[in-house]
Amino acid sequence: MSNTGNHATALAVADATVQTNEAQRQVDLLKTGALQTAILNSANFSSIATDDKGVIQIFNVGAERMLGYAAADVLNRITPADISDPHEIVLRAKALSAEFATAIAPGFEALVFKASRGIEDIYELTYLCKNGSRLPAVVSVSALQDAEKAIIGYLLMGTDNTARKQVEAEQERLDQALRETNLELQGAKIAAERANLAKSDFLSSMSHELRSPLNAILGFAQLMDSGSPLPTAGQKDSIDQILQAGWYLLELINEILDLSLIESGQVSLSREPMSLDEVLGDCQAMVEPQARKSGIRLSFVQPESPLFVKADRTRVKQIIVNLLSNAIKYNRVGGSVEVSCSTCPGDRVRVSFQDTGEGLAADKIAQLFQAFNRLGQEAGIEEGNGIGLVVCKRLIELMGGSIGAESTVGVGSVFWFELNTTGAIEVSPELSPPVLVFSADAANGAQLRTVLCVEDNPANLMLVTRLLARRPDIRLLTAKDGRRGIELAHTAMPEVILMDINLPGISGLTALKILAGDPATAHIPVVALSANAMPHDIEKGLEAGFFRYLTKPIKVDEFMDTLDLALESARTRSAGVDHGSTS
Repeated sequence: MSNTGNHATALAVADATVQTNEAQRQVDLLKTGALQTAILNSANFSSIATDDKGVIQIFNVGAERMLGYAAADVLNRITPADISDPHEIVLRAKALSAEFATAIAPGFEALVFKASRGIEDIYELTYLCKNGSRLPAVVSVSALQDAEKAIIGYLLMGTDNTARKQVEAEQERLDQALRETNLELQGAKIAAERANLAKSDFLSSMSHELRSPLNAILGFAQLMDSGSPLPTAGQKDSIDQILQAGWYLLELINEILDLSLIESGQVSLSREPMSLDEVLGDCQAMVEPQARKSGIRLSFVQPESPLFVKADRTRVKQIIVNLLSNAIKYNRVGGSVEVSCSTCPGDRVRVSFQDTGEGLAADKIAQLFQAFNRLGQEAGIEEGNGIGLVVCKRLIELMGGSIGAESTVGVGSVFWFELNTTGAIEVSPELSPPVLVFSADAANGAQLRTVLCVEDNPANLMLVTRLLARRPDIRLLTAKDGRRGIELAHTAMPEVILMDINLPGISGLTALKILAGDPATAHIPVVALSANAMPHDIEKGLEAGFFRYLTKPIKVDEFMDTLDLALESARTRSAGVDHGSTS
């Protein structure tokens, strides 16, 4: 083929390529035009274009639909600022003036200031519609430039923000409602705490007021019962009635206070590993007299191996004694009570109390553990108040356990509780408490031991005087207020001080602090003897430094044992002080 032919072919190819490119450009232009038309005609967002002065030049279908104006109403007549919330524009102008450190006038300039400087700008704006309504919108603003990069106008693209604003408003309403609810709950919590505090104060006061006269009643009844000469048979019967009624009243007071403390969340528990065998042995000794008197045989089945639980020892004893007492009280004449322990799934131990009583029907079982519900026994000869089982249930649950019962009418009942097991307790021999032996025989020439009793209640003071009159080895000094007690402690240097808490002038706690802070009296054991018997009262007293804290009514044996312990401690401390002074 000649060169002329090749050249013609090349020209033809080039011409075809140009035609193809032109066709593609026309297609692209058509697409672009279609996109522009779609944007201008879109009803889903507003498109408002202005000249460089801000006068509206384009107002698309979406703007007409959203704002209610026809394009003819606004084109070449107004700026977007004229149909925007003026207050928002003022705030925006102030914010921009502060941000850019230049004065920006409220108006169209505030709407496009950032865009005029090439900064992307998207913000919320409220449009004022033709019908007077308000339309929240999110607006994106761009500067329109010519070929020489000169700004020839601005484009404001807006979307309806009503739905989001409604959601935000609803969220704010809910947040406000939540804040108000929280404030109400906080107020209710404060009120409840104040009510609990008032209740605690009332219970403490009531306990003190009830225990003080009971102390005199039970104390002097015990004194008469064991006095010399011994009471006659008729007097003995009367004294027994006084003691029985007094101790029952004390038990009722304690159970009501216990229940109130538990339900108000104020009860404190000391959960430690403990041997069930030891606790059951202690409780058996406590209820044996009741069982013998009622003709009930007690049987404690020994487990195959020692069992240990993690619980509050005092509260577990309280629960066991309550269940044992019930099993004895509501048994039949000549009946029996069997106590057994067994392991259960979930690392738990079950303690069961099986009696041979009349048994309970299913409807009675369902009513167990309800306060003041004696299951129809109100007319029976056995005393009760329907509180004990409720207290037991609350205490067991506070220690992470459970309690229940099964019964067969005519056969008997089985009450049980379960607690979590723990490992065996290892006690070093040197930590075992010493066995103390005391002699109170003054006839052998023993030196008199001086005891100071600080007590303002004449009946209580007389009771202590009568009790210590039985101890020929003790010389008793008395004081009726805290200050006089401190004076006597300094002058007489007693070996033991018995201290009431509620004293005229200064309290027993304050007196204890003064005595403990003086080197001359700091070594003297001080035993609290008070009707303030709430758990937090006892805890507070022991933390303050009392040697022991005894509650009224006085239990004579406990009182005498504590006094002997205090006297022995005083002897040990005195020996230590003397040794230190001569070394």
